[in-house]
Amino acid sequence: CGGPGPVRVDLTGGAARHRRLYGGGKSQYLTRAVGVGVAKRPLSVLDATAGLGGDAFVLAALGCTVTLLERSAIIHALLKDGLGRAAHNSETAAIVGRMQLLQAQSVEQMTLYRTARKQFDVVYLDPMFSHSRGSAAPKKEMTVLHRLLGSDPDADQLLPAALALAKHRVVVKRARKADELGPQPPSYQLRGRSGRFDIYALKGFQMEG
Repeated sequence: CGGPGPVRVDLTGGAARHRRLYGGGKSQYLTRAVGVGVAKRPLSVLDATAGLGGDAFVLAALGCTVTLLERSAIIHALLKDGLGRAAHNSETAAIVGRMQLLQAQSVEQMTLYRTARKQFDVVYLDPMFSHSRGSAAPKKEMTVLHRLLGSDPDADQLLPAALALAKHRVVVKRARKADELGPQPPSYQLRGRSGRFDIYALKGFQMEG
């Protein structure tokens, strides 16, 4: 009683469709933080904390190839179901074709990638954080994620692993007033009304043709 109700990943309609069509394209904070409008080629992005896949879907819609990691079997199943349905929709099939979902623990998988000498242009992190410092109530989807996952137990290890793996930059999504993810300060920040992106720049996109 009093629960948030059923949740499913819908990437073909509702908020996902509105965001895809009217969310601002390359001018929105997410895509500016990742560097979609700066790079002269499609970017490879590792979304190491995929959750329900909303941000990864936006990046894929703008041409990025996105690998999604999700540690929770339940969240992974929800996201896999949503991707499967979107793959059979004419408006979203090509977008889903640029997305690969893995059930994996983020730090362990990033270490495996590094050992295999596989790099991504950008590593994107959106670790779970407490909503106690914000005034707005979390959305239903975020409530479900918090109940299933709690806070990320290895959050302090995410940034070092990402910095060791990313080729151009690491992007961390945070609540507007949340602490930075680690002791290393970001190169710069993009701040919205309720959240921000911390960008750790490693190598400029202009250095490649």
